[in-house]
Amino acid sequence: MRIKILIGLAGLLPALSQAAEFNGSGVSALWGVPFAGLLLSIALCPLLTPMFWHHHFGKIALGWSLAFLLPCAFIYGAGTAGGGALHAFAGEYIPFIILITSLFVVAGGICVYGNLHGTPALNTGLLALGTLLASIMGTTGASMLLIRPLIRANDNRKHAVHIVVFFIFLVANAGGSLTPLGDPPLFLGFLKGVDFFWTMQNIFPETLFLCTALLAIFYLLDLHYYRNKEEIKPVSLDPTPDAPLRFEGKANFVLLAVIVGLVLMSGFWKSGVVFNVFGVELELQNVVRDVLLVAVIFISLKITPKSAREGNEFSWGPIQEVAKLFAGIFITIIPVIAMLRAGEEGAFASVIRAVTDSNGQPINAMYFWASGALSSFLDNAPTYLVFFNTAGGDAGVLMTRLAGTLAAISCGAVFMGANSYIGNAPNMMVKAIAEERGIKMPSFFGYMAWSCMVLVPLFIVMTFIFFR
Repeated sequence: MRIKILIGLAGLLPALSQAAEFNGSGVSALWGVPFAGLLLSIALCPLLTPMFWHHHFGKIALGWSLAFLLPCAFIYGAGTAGGGALHAFAGEYIPFIILITSLFVVAGGICVYGNLHGTPALNTGLLALGTLLASIMGTTGASMLLIRPLIRANDNRKHAVHIVVFFIFLVANAGGSLTPLGDPPLFLGFLKGVDFFWTMQNIFPETLFLCTALLAIFYLLDLHYYRNKEEIKPVSLDPTPDAPLRFEGKANFVLLAVIVGLVLMSGFWKSGVVFNVFGVELELQNVVRDVLLVAVIFISLKITPKSAREGNEFSWGPIQEVAKLFAGIFITIIPVIAMLRAGEEGAFASVIRAVTDSNGQPINAMYFWASGALSSFLDNAPTYLVFFNTAGGDAGVLMTRLAGTLAAISCGAVFMGANSYIGNAPNMMVKAIAEERGIKMPSFFGYMAWSCMVLVPLFIVMTFIFFR
């Protein structure tokens, strides 16, 4: 789908030098229909028509993209439509997908063999380790690295559902809250100008509270099950007896460090060199970062033993889905962001008023719950972008005078992505792996029962502590 869209954009290149920005003032909210339609398709189609979605999700994303681009080109000109798409691709989408792919490929090249005995202490320790790793290698990378060893460690136990559920809460979501590497929403913020260490400095207390509380709850629950005399299967029925751990593809740990270094480099090195490509300004440090990240991908593919990727059941399917869907998201979100930036003059003035008090100041609790509610059922990356722009879209202001608002948006988008299976991409991946290993995972609404009982009360407490 990306190729088809880029081919289409190529035909618009002559007009891009005169491209005008899509003006969100005074236009109809109907321009947001393609974005809403794509997000609803992502949320509902895998549940209602899974086979159709599996084979045609790229075409669906392309269809919603054209539902914006073609009317935009007809009404406002090819320059506005093509220029907006080119800005979205070159400035945000391409850097975003390169980073996600590099983390996916490198983490997918590290295979953990062997088995440990799944006691409450060990399980809590593995969850804590995964939570820490998630901010370094991304929620997807940490989830893919640790979910199989955790399941093997507990495959001799009667109750394992709660282990996977809390793994989704912690490793696939909350653990990725401290750096732009951790979760896609935060990397989009980084691309918008948020400092690399801003989230670590500003939402560490919220992250510590949530993760510590979840680990404590998990330990007590796991201990309750573990003390049951019928919980542990006889040794003869243990499908994977205890064995020492060993890693294959260890060179990828070095490549993970390289990825971290390259992202840090692009944040701290201000070269002052800017390339103007059809009106899109590309800074030298960002170009260097992206080129070297692509090199890391090829190096990982070259040096990783085939058996390591086979052990992880590595495939390109998940990243292809992310690439195609986010291509559509970054295009269809163009008018939404423009209308939000228009403030009271835009079609979404009611959204601005809902999260703003009578004095025009943001209500941080509303930002936390609004960004979180949407992140629970729609992808949390575009949700972050929507509320980032609702709050003004100026990274400098949001990191300083409105730091509490940016913290609320960041926490809502990252933490509440755990409220449902579709809130964050790793959730469904972890669920699928667990079911392949014979764990009968809760249904869509069964999982939400877990999140409502465990997560929502914690979010309510967090509101009164951090977002008053």
